[in-house]
Amino acid sequence: MIDHLASELSERLTLDRSYAVRSSANIEDGLNHSFAGQFKSILDVRGLDEMMQAVRSVWAATDSHAVRSYLGRNGIDPGDLRMAVIIQEMVPPIVSGVSFSKNPITGLDEVVVEAVRGSGEALVQDGVTPRRWINKWGDWIGQPADDEIGIDLIEEVVQQTKAIARTYGEPVDLEWVYDGHTVHWVQLREITSRNVDIYSNRISKEMFPGIIKPLIWSINVPLVNGAWVRIFTELIGPNDIDPNSLARSFHYRAYFNMGAIGQIFELLGLPRETLELLMGIEGGGSERPSFKPTPKTYALLPRMLWFAATKLRFARRIEAFIPRMKREYQSFDLDQASQLDERELIREIDHLYALTQRVAYYNILAPLLMQVYNTLLKGQLARIGVDFERFNPTAGMRALADFDPTIHLAELNSTYSELGDDLKARIRTGSYDQFRQLPGIQLLQDSVERFLERFGHLSDSGNDFSSVPWRENPDLVIKMMTDSTEPAAGTATKLSFQDLDVSPIRRPALKWIWSRARRFILYREAIGSLYTFGYGLFRVYFLALGDHFFQRGIIPSQEDIFYLRFDEIREIVEDSTTGSEYVDRIVRRKREIDESRDIVPPRIVYGDQPVALATELSDSLEGTPTSRGQYTGPVKVIRGLREFGKLDDGDVLVIPYSDVGWTPLFNKAGAVVAESGGILSHSSIIAREYDIPAVVSVSGACLLEDGTVVTVDGYRGRIVIQETAGGDIALSDPQALHPRPTTESEGEETE
Repeated sequence: MIDHLASELSERLTLDRSYAVRSSANIEDGLNHSFAGQFKSILDVRGLDEMMQAVRSVWAATDSHAVRSYLGRNGIDPGDLRMAVIIQEMVPPIVSGVSFSKNPITGLDEVVVEAVRGSGEALVQDGVTPRRWINKWGDWIGQPADDEIGIDLIEEVVQQTKAIARTYGEPVDLEWVYDGHTVHWVQLREITSRNVDIYSNRISKEMFPGIIKPLIWSINVPLVNGAWVRIFTELIGPNDIDPNSLARSFHYRAYFNMGAIGQIFELLGLPRETLELLMGIEGGGSERPSFKPTPKTYALLPRMLWFAATKLRFARRIEAFIPRMKREYQSFDLDQASQLDERELIREIDHLYALTQRVAYYNILAPLLMQVYNTLLKGQLARIGVDFERFNPTAGMRALADFDPTIHLAELNSTYSELGDDLKARIRTGSYDQFRQLPGIQLLQDSVERFLERFGHLSDSGNDFSSVPWRENPDLVIKMMTDSTEPAAGTATKLSFQDLDVSPIRRPALKWIWSRARRFILYREAIGSLYTFGYGLFRVYFLALGDHFFQRGIIPSQEDIFYLRFDEIREIVEDSTTGSEYVDRIVRRKREIDESRDIVPPRIVYGDQPVALATELSDSLEGTPTSRGQYTGPVKVIRGLREFGKLDDGDVLVIPYSDVGWTPLFNKAGAVVAESGGILSHSSIIAREYDIPAVVSVSGACLLEDGTVVTVDGYRGRIVIQETAGGDIALSDPQALHPRPTTESEGEETE
C-alpha cells in the first residue's frame, strides 16, 4: 500500500508547494472527547519523501503513550480508533487564528476570536499569547489594547463564524488563516464542554434578597419555584421541571440556574439566548436577540391563548380567593402550637405549606398582571403626551391604606402628639409593657393594639420567617410611632385620570386599561400582605419544634432550628434522634454565614464551585436607576428595623433590600440605595411615590460607612462617594453638595 500511495501522491500533488498533513481520527473533535494535542498535524511539508514521512508519523501517533493514556482515562477501547489523514495545501499565513461562535468557557452567546501574526502553530502549539476579541450581538465587549492586526479582518471573521454556525446548526470552534486577501477556514469542530451551568442573582436578589438560612431556603425555594412551575405547566403542558433545580445557594445567597430557565425558554419556543437579557449581561447592539415566535411557539399558541383568556378573568378569582384564604390562615391556633408534639407540628407545617403554595401562585401572577396592565397604560398615556412617571393610577383609592403601615403610624403619631409633654416623655423612653400600664391614654393604647393585630406579622423581611416580627418586638412599634411623621406627598402633585385631556373616542379604552391597572395594584398589595401573613406562620411552628429539639439536647438553642434544613428536621422527628450530631453542623453554618455577611456577591457565577468575592469598595458604585433625581447627603446603612433610630431626616438610606415593613424608613430618606431589587421592587415603588431618587441592585452598598457623603444619581444609576466618614474627599466633584433632590428639569439639564 505504501508504494501505491507514494505513486498516487506523486501524480496528484504539486511537489514544489507546501502542504499540511493533518490527523482526522474517527473519534476526535467530538462533543465528549476532543483529543486536543494528542494526534499530529505537520505543516510546511514539501516533496514526496517528506510527505510520506509525515503520513506515517500521523498514523504512528495513534499508538503513542500519550494517546493510550488518554484512551484509558476516558474508557475508550483502543480497537475503536481509526486514523485517516488529510492533506491540505498550505495558505501563506499572514494572520492565523481561532474563533468560537459561543464563548467556550461560559456558554454565553458571544463570538470569541484569537489571532496571531504568522502561522497558527504559534497560537496552538508554541504558547504565544494571542490577541483576543469578544463580539456580543454586534458590540465589541473585549478588544486588545494594541490592534496591529486590524478590526476589519476580525469583523469579517466574526460574521463568517456566525454564518458557519448557522449552516452547521450547532456552536462551532474554527481555525482560520488569512493570506492577505482571503480568509481560509481550515478546521471545524463542535464546541466541547459548552453546557456549563450559569447562575445569576439579577432576578433572585429581588425575590430572595440577602442572606438565606438553611431552613428558610428549604421552605422558600420549593414553595415559590413550585408556584412558578405551575405557571410554566399552564403554558407548555406536562413537564419534568424540578423546582429545586431552578435555584442554587452560593455563600447563602440565592442564584437562579439560567441553564434550567433556558431549557424552559426552549420549551416555550423562545431562543435560549434571551435568558442573557434577563441576566442583565452587558453588551449588545443591533444584533441583540429578539423575542420572535418559532414553529414551537405557534404549536403552543392554543395553550397560550387559553392561558391569556383565563387571566383576563383572574380578577374574579383573586376577589374570591383572598377572603377564603384569610379564613384558612385564621383557623391555625397559634396559641396551641407549644402544646403539640413533634409529629403534630410537622402535620401543621405540611398543611400550612400546601395553603401557602397556593397563595404563592397568586403572589406571582398578581404582580405580573399588574405589570402587563401598567405597560398598556403607559403606552396609552404616551399617545396623549402624558409621562407615566407623572401619573398616579391609584389616586383616590383609599383601600390601599389598609396595606401601608406608614399611614397608620402617622395616625398613631398624631394622637401621641396631642398628649402632654410628661406622658410623651414616658412613652418615648419606656417599653411597650410600661406603655400599656399608663393611665388616661386608653384610645392610643387600643389603637396601638389594633395596629399590631393588622401589621404585627411584618418584619425585616417577608421572605425570612426567622426575622423577628413586630408582634414579638412591640417596643419597636412604640419607637416608630413616636418618630413617625406625615407620609410624603409625592403622588399628590401627579395627574389623576380625571385630569387627563382625552378625546371621547379614546376615553373608554383608556378608562378600561386604567381601571384594570389600578385594581391589580390593589390586588398585588392584598395578595402580598396575605402571603406575608401566612408565610410568617411557619415561624411559630418551627420555633415550637426548636423548643422540643432544645429540650432533647439536639440543638444549642431554640432559634438554632433555622440553621437546619427541613429534610433534616423531618429526619430528627421521624427517627426520634436523641444525639447531638447536628450541633457541629449548626456551628459550621453559623460561621459560614458570618463570614459571608459582608462580602460583595458576584452578579453571575459560572459552574458549581463557590467563587472568591470582593470585600472592598471603589470611589463609585453602580446599579439600576429606578426613581429619578439626584441627591447628596450622608449615608446611613440600615440592615434591619432594629436600626430604625439611626436614620435622620435627609439621610441617604442604604439597605440590603426592603419590603412593606421597611416603608416607615422612606419617610425620612433623601434618597435610597439598595443592594437588591429591580424597577418593581418595594424600595423602587415607594421611592417613586415619595419622589426621592433610588438606585437598586448596587453590589456592596452596605459596605459603606455611616456618615459617608454620597451623591445618588437616579438618572444614571451611580453612587459617587464625595467624602468618607472620616472627612476625606474621595472624589473631586465641581457640583456643590445639595441637600435636596433636584427637580426633573434640573435633572434633565444635568443629564
